Amino acid sequence: MSSGPTPLPDAPEQDADIAAFLAHLSDIRGHSPHTVQAYRRDLARLRGLHNGPWDALKAADMRRIAGQLARQGRHPRSIQRFLSAVRGFFAYQVEQRRMPANPAAGMRGPRAGRPLPRDLDVDQTQRALSPAEGIEPNLAARDQAMLELLYSSGLRLSELTGLDLTDLDLDSGLVRVLGKGRRERSVPVGRVARDALRTWLKCRGDWATADERAVFVSRRGQRLGNRAVQRRVAEAGRRAGLDVRLHPHRLRHAFASHLLESSGDLRAIQELLGHANLETTQIYTHLDYQHLAQVYDAAHPRARRRD
Repeated sequence: MSSGPTPLPDAPEQDADIAAFLAHLSDIRGHSPHTVQAYRRDLARLRGLHNGPWDALKAADMRRIAGQLARQGRHPRSIQRFLSAVRGFFAYQVEQRRMPANPAAGMRGPRAGRPLPRDLDVDQTQRALSPAEGIEPNLAARDQAMLELLYSSGLRLSELTGLDLTDLDLDSGLVRVLGKGRRERSVPVGRVARDALRTWLKCRGDWATADERAVFVSRRGQRLGNRAVQRRVAEAGRRAGLDVRLHPHRLRHAFASHLLESSGDLRAIQELLGHANLETTQIYTHLDYQHLAQVYDAAHPRARRRD
């Protein structure tokens, strides 16, 4: 089969406009052949959806075309790229006085969903949190406390490394964190994490300098940095034999996912994660829809089967 350029419908004037624009991209703007070919494919798609004169196209027509692409199952990023190419082409036509206005001006494609971290199930998480063996006791205690706290309280990496001793209230089971936008919040700390923190705090003085306020410190006695935490968390994942790379964000995601699957309380998860709005939480967390459907079928009056 030929892998040559996509043929355009028979309309010489429109074809000449596209050819002139592609030549402009290549000769004047200096775009690579790969980029010019991508433009050509998208403009060929436009010609397949509109075979009339360009100046007959209105904004409503462009919205219809974008909707048609979405119904055909095109990926949001593909539609965004198509609209970008079309906007550039029409802008050139306006510049050349071949069109009075750009019908795609201001149009943006559908938003692509944020890629979610690959889930850790409860068993994988428990393996990752298993105490390390065969390493220095102080190092094992510190790493265990970090891992347990990340999963217990859903902290961001920067929130973990920014913790001071005065932020911990283990008797009340709370930790005070400073999140994005310098928003302060208090989150619960589970029993296992509290025990791990107490174990670490007993030996923290072996490393920490007298004036160091950080909860987690390096062997040199200074506040532990983000990169160091990432390395230690990744090492815990390798030690557990996980088939995905373990990092603090994945533990935060596991915290949110497992808690949400058990409780279904999205508002509470929003507060615990420190999200400013609920939309962020809905994107961030992974709902077990099969589980929720079973709850709905069992509980909702309109979903129950009649005997």
